Amino acid sequence: MKSRREFLKLSACAVVGIAGAGLSFAEQRINLSTNKKNMKFPLVALEYAYDALEPSIDAKTVEIHHDKHQATYVAKLNDAISSDPSFSYNGSLTMLLSDLGKVPEKIRTAVRNNGGGAWNHEFYWKGLGPSAEKAPSGALGEAIKKSFGDFENFKKQLSAAAVNCFGSGWAWLGVDKEGNLKICSTPNQDSPIMGSEIAKCDMIPIFNIDVWEHAYYLKYQNLRAAYVDAIWNVINWDKLEARFEKALKDGKVML
Repeated sequence: MKSRREFLKLSACAVVGIAGAGLSFAEQRINLSTNKKNMKFPLVALEYAYDALEPSIDAKTVEIHHDKHQATYVAKLNDAISSDPSFSYNGSLTMLLSDLGKVPEKIRTAVRNNGGGAWNHEFYWKGLGPSAEKAPSGALGEAIKKSFGDFENFKKQLSAAAVNCFGSGWAWLGVDKEGNLKICSTPNQDSPIMGSEIAKCDMIPIFNIDVWEHAYYLKYQNLRAAYVDAIWNVINWDKLEARFEKALKDGKVML
């Protein structure tokens, strides 16, 4: 027979388990983070249901990708910032990552990696959506023709940048200083907003493709190219058009 102390310990664990059972991983992490006095950045909710991108990206992948992977980046970013009381920051995550040199050295790598993970994922989700449009029109469509010759050549080049990205990373479409479209890739959680010295990619991004394995492995396993091909079915071209216009008009990135 278990002792009274053992019984109480087990009962307490059971209560905690029951209390947390109805919460997703992301919600649990948010609850923990919001109890911290210096919590700066939230996990941004998806703008559509988990299954909205099916069959191109399955609901379980979207759920795990957002509620676990992205949520962990957000939690660790907040942990890093709160670990240094001397660092006071009240701006946006975009501005923080755009000027990493002002972040204290002892937390800079953690902010770069986890802040990059949080920002890149928010940008990624907002560039996707349940859409019947398979190609852009308007100013973005014309810019694609100008920079790449035609849509099929553009599609081929961006897909190649994603498929051939070594290891884990991202493929990017963006606007350069001359207003032309440009394609590049970055490793890990780096992004063009961090500046050309870090990302080696001088552009204002308007779209990205996540090629970390967690973005596609449940459905496509090791077939990264099949996942990249499917991405073209769920691109939110209206969002990309708005980002493109923002980059041209104001020289700024739009989430």
